[in-house]
Amino acid sequence: MSESLSSRETSFLINEEPTPAKRFNLFLRRRLMFQKSKQSKDSIFFRDGIRQIDFVLSYVDDIKKDADIKAERRKEFEQNLRKSGLELEIEDKRDSEDGRTYFVKIHAPWEVLATYAEVLGIKMPIKESDIPRTEHMPFNCMLTPVRLPDSVKHPRPEYFTVQFNRRRQELFLIEDKATFFKSSSRNRIVYYILSRCPFGVEDGKKKFGIERLLNSNTYSSAYPLHDGQYWKLSEPPNPVNERHILHKNWARFSYFYKEQPLDLIRDYYGEKIAIYFVFLGFYTEMLFIAALVGLACFIYGLLSMDSNPSSMEICNPNIGGQMIMCPLCDQVCDYWRLNTTCWASKFSHLFDNESTVFFAIFMGIWVTLFLEFWKQRQARLGYEWDLVDFEEEQQQHQLRPEFEAMCKHRKMNAVTKEMEPHMPLFRHIPWYFLSGATVTLWMALVVTSMVAVIVYRLSVFAAFASFMESETSLQEVSQFFTPQLATSLTGSCLNFIVILILNFFYEKISAWITKMELPRTYQEYESSLTLKMFLFQFVNFYSSCFYVAFFKGKFVGYPGKYTYLFNVWRSEECDPGGCLVELTTQLTIIMIGKQIFTNIKEAIYPLVFNWWRRRKARTNSEKLYSRWEQDHDLQCFGQLGLFYEYLETVIQFGFVTLFVASFPLAPLFALINNIVEIRVDAWKLTTQYRRPVAAKAHSIGVWQDILAGMAVLSVATNAFIVAFTSDIIPRLVYYYAYSTNTTEPLSGYVNNSLSVFLIADFPNHTVPLDKRDFTTCRYRDYRNPPGDENKYLHNMQFWHVLAAKMTFIIIMEHIVFLVKFLLAWMIPDVPKDVVDRIKREKLMTVRILHDFELNKLKEKLGLNPNEFAKHVMIEENKMQLAKSTI
Repeated sequence: MSESLSSRETSFLINEEPTPAKRFNLFLRRRLMFQKSKQSKDSIFFRDGIRQIDFVLSYVDDIKKDADIKAERRKEFEQNLRKSGLELEIEDKRDSEDGRTYFVKIHAPWEVLATYAEVLGIKMPIKESDIPRTEHMPFNCMLTPVRLPDSVKHPRPEYFTVQFNRRRQELFLIEDKATFFKSSSRNRIVYYILSRCPFGVEDGKKKFGIERLLNSNTYSSAYPLHDGQYWKLSEPPNPVNERHILHKNWARFSYFYKEQPLDLIRDYYGEKIAIYFVFLGFYTEMLFIAALVGLACFIYGLLSMDSNPSSMEICNPNIGGQMIMCPLCDQVCDYWRLNTTCWASKFSHLFDNESTVFFAIFMGIWVTLFLEFWKQRQARLGYEWDLVDFEEEQQQHQLRPEFEAMCKHRKMNAVTKEMEPHMPLFRHIPWYFLSGATVTLWMALVVTSMVAVIVYRLSVFAAFASFMESETSLQEVSQFFTPQLATSLTGSCLNFIVILILNFFYEKISAWITKMELPRTYQEYESSLTLKMFLFQFVNFYSSCFYVAFFKGKFVGYPGKYTYLFNVWRSEECDPGGCLVELTTQLTIIMIGKQIFTNIKEAIYPLVFNWWRRRKARTNSEKLYSRWEQDHDLQCFGQLGLFYEYLETVIQFGFVTLFVASFPLAPLFALINNIVEIRVDAWKLTTQYRRPVAAKAHSIGVWQDILAGMAVLSVATNAFIVAFTSDIIPRLVYYYAYSTNTTEPLSGYVNNSLSVFLIADFPNHTVPLDKRDFTTCRYRDYRNPPGDENKYLHNMQFWHVLAAKMTFIIIMEHIVFLVKFLLAWMIPDVPKDVVDRIKREKLMTVRILHDFELNKLKEKLGLNPNEFAKHVMIEENKMQLAKSTI
């Protein structure tokens, strides 16, 4: 077989209708070609085996009418890339796996890297640090099993760093120019050039940037290469395969209990992605404390369930069994005995007990500690990752191609003093109105769907009640599977399905609306989309929980004078034990259902997508084609990849904090989900996605403000849940003000909390069809009895309970807010040891620069002692000035 295939032979083999035998023959020949040229199929170098591939562009021959225009754009763009100093190598389509795709491999030589490292202000090492590392976690000796090897956790020594300067290259620790810049820094520099490289003039405007070329399909993709295959080490001369190390020590589910190799993640993916995993890991660590306390509260409720006085009275045949309750719906529903809700009352006690108040206050303090300690963690991270003097990534402030394309006006930039595209405000206003109207419409649609679910529950409750009464086979389970519970479960499941459907369509619409608003920069685009998505998802996921917590059962009226929804359906009532059980059910189904659905989608979708893409490309085996083709067949992470990860975490944070008084196990389920989430995100990023372009970030951005707002709101929601949704305050009022039993103060509470209604006062259209031999029934409220002159009006105990509820809300909020403000004042945003380290590093950096300049000066001036002494004095004065500022 010849050493290489001729163009004609290869073209013939590809264009001919491929049979399986010929297809395999082609791949076999290509495989031999790799062996012949002694270049591994997994190589990340040019054909010379020396120059490393820093970026790859791909495109497909286009036979449409604008094919010539695209070809001319590519030609101009690639010429300008070469003029900027980049080196290009093109892989012909005949050598690609599918026979259609061209690959443009890009290498940045040392001169380009050095120039743009200075432009971007990239900090590089000048001396190994003498400041010892600190471990931030207590009880280090107990945490040995979760530790990673030091070579993985800290792949590089700590250095003193300064911004790179080409004229001071001798200052930096350059052992090998080929490996001096990390691969993440290299692809960041190349992307910076790609995003600013011009490709021609169209309609009198200079066009530039790879993003515009991708949007117009001039290029089909642009991505940096992974280091190699994730399941094995790279073969020489390839550098160390950090992708394999990450997969082995981070992206495996068997390592769920291990800490994350954060420095390695930062080196490979850049600070912006790494800080997301730092945040997710820190949030998960803090959830561990909340989960333990919540689990303790749940166990307390479980242990005290059988000894709960209220449940004992309800389950007692002589007390609860003798209380005839008024029908829960008109005509079809019958009277019922209170002891039929025995199991429901016991289940309610699991989450509605004395520990509920403690846990609500604890979580108000926990969320403050979480945010304050995260500020400290962020500050420590800023020091460790050289982000102390960080300036916002310039790519985020770059004009979006869509904005430039639509702009007809130009305006001078006050900072750069250059003319740049400008769009007058009146052009934006219609889209702003449309955007606001769309968001409002969709939030109204969410509320409408919630009302529809309420109507469903109202309409099927009677059907459930009559069916369960008539079906003898259900009598065994009717004591714990009540019509109320059946309606609540099915309604919550239906509501969850509606939430997922609305969320799916709104994501598409919000992205389109944001695009039509024509935000000027990428940062403005992301901020606009964040506002829309968060507002909608807040309403979408939490509206049903707010309804159950604060509205359901609060405006039902009383027997004979019930309130009706649309004058047709009677308003929903709470269980005699309150609405907390239903709120717990709603929260459990939505929160856990969302977590399970999201994790399955994140794991399955990229796997199936990549399998289908490889199948379309004629082979499922990664062993038969090159590194750039393997990465090309993976999914693109996209600029909004992290946005959706943060959004998912913030929505979960809302479930954990806003309604945690009703469900103390919420932090535990969030903890379990996040342990899985970290590994799922790591796995898909390492194995299923192309390598994202590295980017810098010093914080989680606007999400921190959203978390702070939700933390403040959570204090109010939990105070209202304890006061109005749980049964704690009415029990306390009875305990201290109305109980006459000194030995068992809560004895008689159930009877006291139920009012009496005269059956004869029922209107004809609401009274049950079957006649009964009793004259009164009971209902949950504090109203005067039938014989009173103000019958059925609220009695004095109602106002006492209401006053106690409002007093509790005020006291709880003031206590929690006072503790929050004290903690925020006491805990500094930047730890003292970090402040000292920053000062130490600045001082050492000044000294090193001072000594370097003196040595250069000495060499320059030769042996003239007078001149040298004069310049030494000047440099010493500069150093003293620098010390005083530090």
